[in-house]
Amino acid sequence: MTPKLTESQEDYLKKIFLLSEKHDNPVSALDISEHLKVKPASVTNMLKKLSELNLVDYKPYYGARLTRAGELVALEVLRHHRLLELYLSEILGFGWEEVHEEAEKLEHVISERLEAKIAEKLGHPTHDPHGDPIPSADLELPDDSHRYPLTRLKVGQKGFISRVTTQDTDSLNMLSRLNLTLKAQLEIIGQERNGVRVEVEQDRFLLPLELASKIWVETH
Repeated sequence: MTPKLTESQEDYLKKIFLLSEKHDNPVSALDISEHLKVKPASVTNMLKKLSELNLVDYKPYYGARLTRAGELVALEVLRHHRLLELYLSEILGFGWEEVHEEAEKLEHVISERLEAKIAEKLGHPTHDPHGDPIPSADLELPDDSHRYPLTRLKVGQKGFISRVTTQDTDSLNMLSRLNLTLKAQLEIIGQERNGVRVEVEQDRFLLPLELASKIWVETH
């Protein structure tokens, strides 16, 4: 049985899981350091502790992978976080640019009973206000293989926004002002060196590549 973990340990496991979603390789200590804004030496010490708990497979200069036990912890924390985001948005009226920070504070402290009540109240949702998948009560992720970042679509393809993978407040506020929110219908009208040109409700925008890569679409 996994011992009671600290909030910091849970944060590390969650961050390793999220970083590992982007590629198949082990997550480097430098990547973790940059994303959690902690010193590399602190990351190394934490990875050693998590390795001793059999929550990560860590080798210096190689990186870290979650073990199955570590992955289950990360998925549980993500379930709490994303359910909280949706509850804050749908029930309490928070904007999608506000919920991440609030959920970060609460994700470690809610009980399993409260988690179940929130899920029931929301109708056992599969995605949060940003379209990120919510692990089920069995800690299984929904199939999102039919969603693609804008940067992978071709000119002329149409679809609707189904996920935005940034939590940056300024970026989310800008997307709201441009009506580039979940379920917004759009068409790719240009793939350029410096961005993706889209049409939304007869308005046309050139989105920088970094931002376009974080907007995911389901095509028609």
